[in-house]
Amino acid sequence: MSVLAHYVKWRLGLAPAEGATTAAEADCLVRHARGKQRLAEIGVWQGGTTARLRAAMAPNATLFAVDPFPKGRLGFSTQRAIATREVARVANGQVVWIRHTAADASRDPVVGRGGFEFVFLDALHTYEGLREDWDAWSPLVAGGGVIAIHDSRASPGGHSEDVGGVRFTNDVILRDARFEVLEAVDSLTVMRRRHRVDRDRDTEER
Repeated sequence: MSVLAHYVKWRLGLAPAEGATTAAEADCLVRHARGKQRLAEIGVWQGGTTARLRAAMAPNATLFAVDPFPKGRLGFSTQRAIATREVARVANGQVVWIRHTAADASRDPVVGRGGFEFVFLDALHTYEGLREDWDAWSPLVAGGGVIAIHDSRASPGGHSEDVGGVRFTNDVILRDARFEVLEAVDSLTVMRRRHRVDRDRDTEER
């Protein structure tokens, strides 16, 4: 279905917002986002996951929804129109929309102070693209916080080991001493940032 056709059907209530995660991946994200107070999703698409994260986070939480939402042939972003409406249906906490790339958003004064308890990376899936997003956002995760990377694992019916994002995850992310693997579901990898004492211990052991 074309973007325009889907948008028209969505407006008429004949089609739901499209999502990029499997049901198991979405459930996993919700588990790790539940009760968190400072969250970010990088790559919103049509807001299906964003809405679920908003429902799961703490009542006083802030969720940063980051996506450049480029304009389409109609002169506006149909994805943004769908996402903002879908997320607005959930009355919980605050959502801050940042219409920039992941790298540019990470330099926003409000975002750049870090302290994120939950970050979901689902924007660029090439090797260099994921490197850019990882370099920008992994330092912003607080000790004990979680960062989940979509399309980072080979999975049946999904990506192969040759896909850029999968290769970067294997080459760099899984070897990053700042983080440890918490869970892996379908193409999703969930990492937790070690606290300083854990990092020091890791250095001593090496």
